[in-house]
Amino acid sequence: MVRRSAALVAVAALSVVLVRLLLVQSFAVPSASMEPTLHVGDRVLVSTLIARIGGIHRGDIVVFDGDGVFDPPAPAPSSPFAAMGRFLAQALGAPVSETDYVKRVIGLPGDRVTCCDVAGRLVVDGHPVNEPYVHAGDSASSVRFDVVVPPGRLWVMGDHRSVSADSRAHLGDPGGGTVPASAVIGRVVAISWPPSRLSTVPRRAPEEAP
Repeated sequence: MVRRSAALVAVAALSVVLVRLLLVQSFAVPSASMEPTLHVGDRVLVSTLIARIGGIHRGDIVVFDGDGVFDPPAPAPSSPFAAMGRFLAQALGAPVSETDYVKRVIGLPGDRVTCCDVAGRLVVDGHPVNEPYVHAGDSASSVRFDVVVPPGRLWVMGDHRSVSADSRAHLGDPGGGTVPASAVIGRVVAISWPPSRLSTVPRRAPEEAP
């Protein structure tokens, strides 16, 4: 009877791990780069399934692995136990890496993203856009750029533009600051902690200016 109960508990625990790993993961927001949308210390739920099946849309807030993209490649785990530890931490929603980033997708493959027009707005494919999610008092960007997003890559920016180290900070890197779509872990769909911040995080694309 005890063995059967232990087996049932093990199966249930494994099911939780698999569901979290395949469908949703939890991440803690470490910086102010996405304010006012996300605050420091917010714990967000990230849907991995939506990104894989529904694709990535302009305006999505995504978590991606910056290892080898925004950061130098990390050394391989020193042992199978270290690799298993990272796997379990990821499955259970613990913060797993300092190279995980959360940013908003501004440019999709093939988009031309430019900063800025005479009104100080970003221009996407020749159309100025309004960005109601940008932190109050921030400009669209203090860094001038004109990029065409390569196939299979994304241009990402934080909502708190004046403190966000995003694609703009890596213009001189291979890929010109863009992020491989394959590095995206998933889309942020909700804030789960603290209770006062509990809410969904809807898609909110840049709005074409009139």
